Amino acid sequence: MDKYVIKGGNRLTGEVSISGAKNAAIAIIPAAILADGVCCIENIPNITDVASITRILYDMGAKIRNINKSTIEIDPRPIHTHVASYELARHIRGSYYLLGALLGRFNHAVVTMPGGCDFGVRPIDQHLKGFAALGAAYKLEGGMVDVYTQALTGANIYLDVVSVGATVNIMLAAVKAKGMTVIENAAKEPHIVDLANFLNSMGADIRGAGTDVIKIYGVSQLSGTTYSIIPDQIEAGTYMVAAAATGGDVLVKNVIPKHLESISAKLEEMGVQVEEFDDAVRVSRTGTLNKCNIKTMPHPGFPTDMQPQIAVLLSIASGTSIINESVWDNRFRYVEELRRMGAQISVDGKLAVVEGVDHLNAAPVKATDLRAGAAMLIAALAASGTTQIEDINHIERGYENVEQKLLNLGADIQRIHVPEPAVAQAI
Repeated sequence: MDKYVIKGGNRLTGEVSISGAKNAAIAIIPAAILADGVCCIENIPNITDVASITRILYDMGAKIRNINKSTIEIDPRPIHTHVASYELARHIRGSYYLLGALLGRFNHAVVTMPGGCDFGVRPIDQHLKGFAALGAAYKLEGGMVDVYTQALTGANIYLDVVSVGATVNIMLAAVKAKGMTVIENAAKEPHIVDLANFLNSMGADIRGAGTDVIKIYGVSQLSGTTYSIIPDQIEAGTYMVAAAATGGDVLVKNVIPKHLESISAKLEEMGVQVEEFDDAVRVSRTGTLNKCNIKTMPHPGFPTDMQPQIAVLLSIASGTSIINESVWDNRFRYVEELRRMGAQISVDGKLAVVEGVDHLNAAPVKATDLRAGAAMLIAALAASGTTQIEDINHIERGYENVEQKLLNLGADIQRIHVPEPAVAQAI
């Protein structure tokens, strides 16, 4: 029931250090199931999605040890079941990565349909198509996906649509399959490359990650490893946009600038200064914001996970901007919240037309999903007055220590605990 209370109008200035990538962590942690030894994973973000996926492995029998706040040690050898906890798995999208990992280890996996943010149907037809090509059968019963086989065999798999989830799941299932697997029209996101690097550090033979053709030569065994996760591209982009929205000057540290190129390019088009360093970017703005058109695309295009945040910036830019959401069907649910703050945005299907306004005004709003919550934070920081944001549990699924990081940049933000209403006693 907690909420954020933010007094807007402060310029964000200073430095912020970016945590490990959420999307990489929720793929790499399940991948540890495939190892025949201990995996030490560094640069883990301290967020609820990671806690949930780690707890699922623990409940399945894995030994988990927290080395420090950003490093965990996983011994998957004691895992004794191919069934993932329904109650834990149904809340996060990344739970479906357990399908590929458990199938790769046990030739059998039972996992709930994916949860996470509610902005459209999450079809797993491409995942199941991949598993079937590798020799697995499946059935869907009571909201659970049951995938099973006698043995996995390499195959040529063409994805009908570019799918990060399907690419990850096929990689996990194929890495110990007999023979070679080729994934065509594969996703190219940075966390796909990170997963491949993690698996290769365990002894896998994966080539071509980061291109649209990935080749996986099956191996019989994977050993334990020590591996450090890449920085979070979307967390970095969120702070970059927040700096721009507040007319600030922020050095965003511990990033891979190449991963941010699509975001940096749009910010520069809008009149924001972006300076790249080896492992940091500096974002500053002094003038007005220019209109800009955005179309979300698979990597290396503009990421759908940055669309709500950039919409806030466009809402206070001069002129009319158009956002074309080409990835998800229902990602504009946050627009109603921004309208409460004075934004002029109209939505027609997957298109949004944004008429820039002079400024946003504080209003009570809620986080409808993870990235929508990030957008509300940015809007509140840039708005006149004091904004209250509810349902902040969505934000904390993907942003580590966001309150403290914003405080360090000069934001006026506090977290308020709201007691749950008492249940009236029956007379």
